Amino acid sequence: MFESLSDRLGGVFDRLTKAGALSEADVDAALREVRTALLEADVSLAVARDFIKAVKTRATGQAVTKSVTPGQQVVKIVHDELIAVLGGDGPADALKIDNPPSTILMVGLQGSGKTTTTAKLAKRLKERNNKRVLMASLDTNRPAAMEQLAILAGQIGVDSLPIVKGETAVQIAKRAKTQAAFGGYDVLFLDTAGRMHIDEVLMDEIQSVRDIADPRETLLVVDGLTGQDAVNVATEFDGKVGITGVVLTRMDGDGRGGAALSMRAVTGKPIRFVGMGEKMDALETFEADRVAGRILGMGDIVALVEKARETFEAEQSERMARRFQKGLFNMNDLRMQLEQMLKMGGMQSIMGMLPGMGGMAKAAEKAGFDDRMLKRQIALIQSMTKKERANPDLLAASRKKRIAKGAGLEVSELNKLLKQHQQMADMMKKMGKGGMMKQAIAQMMGKGGGAAAGGMPDLKNMDPAQLEEAARAMKSGMGGLGGGLPRGLGGMGGLPQGLSGMFKKK
Repeated sequence: MFESLSDRLGGVFDRLTKAGALSEADVDAALREVRTALLEADVSLAVARDFIKAVKTRATGQAVTKSVTPGQQVVKIVHDELIAVLGGDGPADALKIDNPPSTILMVGLQGSGKTTTTAKLAKRLKERNNKRVLMASLDTNRPAAMEQLAILAGQIGVDSLPIVKGETAVQIAKRAKTQAAFGGYDVLFLDTAGRMHIDEVLMDEIQSVRDIADPRETLLVVDGLTGQDAVNVATEFDGKVGITGVVLTRMDGDGRGGAALSMRAVTGKPIRFVGMGEKMDALETFEADRVAGRILGMGDIVALVEKARETFEAEQSERMARRFQKGLFNMNDLRMQLEQMLKMGGMQSIMGMLPGMGGMAKAAEKAGFDDRMLKRQIALIQSMTKKERANPDLLAASRKKRIAKGAGLEVSELNKLLKQHQQMADMMKKMGKGGMMKQAIAQMMGKGGGAAAGGMPDLKNMDPAQLEEAARAMKSGMGGLGGGLPRGLGGMGGLPQGLSGMFKKK
């Protein structure tokens, strides 16, 4: 979503950090480019103007002009102001579900992803907060809207209100409230009807439902691809209904991202969550500092750790961790790591969350190192016999031809894979012999607590504070991106490091 903005800002900051001493004219020229980049990203004119004014006031002060690294100081100021514009430090407040059954009213225009977002939030509360959830569709206008919510409820394992034909939205809301109370539910989601545009009929219906439901939260779901119109929609809904927060959907798309940068400043309402895809787990808490880091190419290690926690298999990861500490690494290990990368969103997604790796991600894509390459490599490994996977030294020319043919690829592709495996295996041996793996793990875990068998941190049982601590240790203390990553990234071992060398050679 922020790729074009990141590219523009990255170019500006590269020139700043290389310039050495900065004059006021240098800062002015850079900020003019930043302003243009913000406007091109569909940021509100008023927000862009206030942003530049705040940055300029701080960037032309003595603390910057007399700094040893003035360019980096300016980047930090821009980063801090971005956080302020996006909503301030720390995540938005958690959903208010303290008085069961707590009602959450979902509102928004048709096509914004409201029904899917309702199911995503229900799944999140069920799995992360152990809440008993009931969902009800109040959309009596759109064909099969109620059936869609019922199907999604079945997929995520939560209950949905039985459909009764002919009821109005207000009648459904009353019945849902009664069933939630008598059924012992913690949370009730009411998915209201949307329209193609804001009209009085829509607002009257939502106001009537709101008066009946007495919601603890009223969340507005807005399509992030609609740009500044998303901000206008939020302003209208808040004025007529009163919203407590915003959920931006399709933030994984190629829109310009201006809605996210303008929403809080214009409406005063926090962005609570962002939808990053169609899958039921593709929903992230919106945290201003992490989004600002992504925009400025600083990565998002916390998100990477969270992805690892959600995708890794505990027993498999423990087994791999023990092998890595012994310096062992065969084709089965490589296949598991490639599969783990795909589960975590693919190579581009992972690199985009690693500090300073944004440029490398693009270089990798141009060089042909993408998810298709990972899938081809997995196919080659699967074409090997068990003995060959355990001992790649067995692969003579005739075996290579058979394996390549079985995967539908050329022998040259297999040779590249074998070379990559050898580089990684050599690195694992060095790390195992020198104790680097254990040192990195100990460094990441700091004062110890929460380590599972073998000394690897147990991400599944970490609370948010522990996750943050692990992520900070990864970001600051690890020279390479190799071993010592949290268990579940454990799997990634030295893969990014090995790929780094391949990119440079390419």
